Amino acid sequence: MIGRLNHVAIAVPDLDRAAALYRDLLGAKVSAPVPEPRHGVTVVFVELPNTKIELLHPLGDDSPIAGFLAKNAAGGIHHVCYEVPDIRAARDRLRAQGARVLGDGEPKIGAHGKPVLFLHPKDFLGTLIELEQA
Repeated sequence: MIGRLNHVAIAVPDLDRAAALYRDLLGAKVSAPVPEPRHGVTVVFVELPNTKIELLHPLGDDSPIAGFLAKNAAGGIHHVCYEVPDIRAARDRLRAQGARVLGDGEPKIGAHGKPVLFLHPKDFLGTLIELEQA
């Protein structure tokens, strides 16, 4: 069902510092910060030959990333995102097998402009999973 790894999202307390690490120390292509008010984050995209890294920083006090960073002050991996060909079919199949879809279960438009869903980390080895329609 899942396709390629689309990205790994890392929550960071200092977005400029994190972007500089990837750009200057690792030599990666790094985007300018992109505010995503619908999701409560500012994102920097790190382009790699085989996938992407998303550096996530809170945008406002109600950001879900603010809560994550309150528990993990140094930051850390927030979620991994896999591509699926049909997000609703994937959702229905997962639900039928007992997996929990977060929120109301309806796909939302993610930071890449494509439909996404999140799956409960307790159902996936403690890892928050994002599915993105390819």
